[in-house]
Amino acid sequence: MSYTYKGMVYSIKSPVRSISVNKHNVVVTDQNGSKLIKFTNVNDSKCFLAWVYQA
Repeated sequence: MSYTYKGMVYSIKSPVRSISVNKHNVVVTDQNGSKLIKFTNVNDSKCFLAWVYQA
């Protein structure tokens, strides 16, 4: 699955092993390793997390 934010495409493969959140930053660890995604506001990071939890 992939997620597009501000023109960048972030690919996340199931299963997600861990998620770490710190206000605007989200680190997702999946089969391919860790990815840091920096958001400009808290609402964007919450929308991303809702998307990850749905999948």
